[in-house]
Amino acid sequence: MAGLARSVAAAIFLLSMTTFGFAANKVIIILDASGSMWAQIDGKPKLEIARESLRTVLQSTPADDEIGFMAYGHREKGSCDDIQLIVPPQAGSASAISAAADSLKFLGKTPLTAAVKQAAEALKYTEDKATVVLITDGLETCGGDPCALGKELEASGVDFTADVVGFGLTADEGKQIACLADNTGGKYIQASDEKALQDALVETVAAPAPAPEPAPAPAPAPAPEKPEFNFLPTALLAEGGDPVTDGNAWEVYKAKSDGTRGDNVTTEYGAYKANLEPGDYIIVARDGEAKLEQKIKIEAGQVYKPLFILNAGTLIIHPRPSEGADVVDGASVVVDYPGADMPATYYGTTKAVLPAGDEKVTVTIGQGVVTETIPLAAGKTVEKDMIAGVGHVVANAYYTAGGDKADGSGIGFKIVKAKKKIDGTRDEVTYAYGPDSKFDLPPDDYVLIATVDLAVVEQPFTVKVGEFQDVKIAMNAGVLAITAPGASKIEIFEAKKDINGNRKSLGYAYDQKYQAAIPAGDYAVVSEKSDNSSKEGTVTVKAGERAELTVQ
Repeated sequence: MAGLARSVAAAIFLLSMTTFGFAANKVIIILDASGSMWAQIDGKPKLEIARESLRTVLQSTPADDEIGFMAYGHREKGSCDDIQLIVPPQAGSASAISAAADSLKFLGKTPLTAAVKQAAEALKYTEDKATVVLITDGLETCGGDPCALGKELEASGVDFTADVVGFGLTADEGKQIACLADNTGGKYIQASDEKALQDALVETVAAPAPAPEPAPAPAPAPAPEKPEFNFLPTALLAEGGDPVTDGNAWEVYKAKSDGTRGDNVTTEYGAYKANLEPGDYIIVARDGEAKLEQKIKIEAGQVYKPLFILNAGTLIIHPRPSEGADVVDGASVVVDYPGADMPATYYGTTKAVLPAGDEKVTVTIGQGVVTETIPLAAGKTVEKDMIAGVGHVVANAYYTAGGDKADGSGIGFKIVKAKKKIDGTRDEVTYAYGPDSKFDLPPDDYVLIATVDLAVVEQPFTVKVGEFQDVKIAMNAGVLAITAPGASKIEIFEAKKDINGNRKSLGYAYDQKYQAAIPAGDYAVVSEKSDNSSKEGTVTVKAGERAELTVQ
């Protein structure tokens, strides 16, 4: 396990040495935050290995390199547009990138081609030298062509390079994305092969060092010595606590004459020290949801070491569907904290720095909701499980009991409360579409209403906390396929007429063909042409079977 972590770190370090170079460069690191990063290697999630490797390697990069950070798949499941430049390229961004990587949720798909394209554009690759470092544990899942993109960027870029780290990919999988690096003059490194990484690192370390710069001309008499930094602030969660150096932010503003914020001077992350011009400033220290603002006057020749006590603590929430169950990564955790303009929303296991006081925490898993008020003292950490109390249900419709499962379009499931209201209606709880529809429900009696095209069936069921149910509904239906050459409309009626001689219409289509699942029984089918002429046919549909009818 440790060897693989060192391999990933070595791979990223190699990329930083080969592409970042010895002069200041602009680089964007792209991290795969898709759901596959939850997979484990020797008992440890790949995402944790990637986070630790980033944190270690970034400490060794040249201080003046402008490094940015981009991720994909960290905000939405199933979205090919979930790509975000979280930290723009800037010097001294190591802490910000580490904090951003630590806060990622690993949820979605792998639009790696679009991500590399967006990173190249953010670096203005057609105007300046640009480097993109892609760390991915999967192949493209959004239809992009990484090989073609590599050729495009190489042809139109000034000096563009893409280096690719294949994290845990097989050799065959690696070949499918290595072309992105090859086509831009970059390197492809397979992080699962420790020896190959070590050989590449030796090759880089052994490369000739840059020629030393000429000795400077004799300097004039030195000016009076002044401190390197005149502003060295410290943030604490509570008085007497340890300094906050990871995950926090500093916002520096010019102060207006009325004492309010003026122009933003800079925003920095982690431990911060600076040499500010004399003048009045407003400094905002932030860590998570906690913040403190102070006005500072900088005078020439003076060093200022202000203390920012955020009066905050750390809250860790593990949302679970039942006692002892695994954490649900997609669970919503909403925290309404003291002084909040609006509640903060997190997903899955939540670690948040919050202003001290009573924290109102609401966990939602499916239709299960639980709310607790948790007291949090400054400088303290409170960690606890919150149980939403739900059972897990998977719903499917079958044409007949024990027959084929309905798996086409037109499948829907609606869940209502079993108990009727005084007016005879039932409260709707939730709904979903398609086979294998999943529901997390609080304990209660329910009715599942299944729809497959024209067939609708209700089935009651009961949910208990922590239990799994596979609810199978027999639709007692077949499939009716109708062909009506030259028709402008096809309509299906019940064969039996009512007391007034009318037949109930069940469905129709403005086409020459119409296919739908329908309850077993006898039906009349009418085809109409544009000249208002019509033809009629009859058909019997049997449960679990296909019936075909031509009306002409």
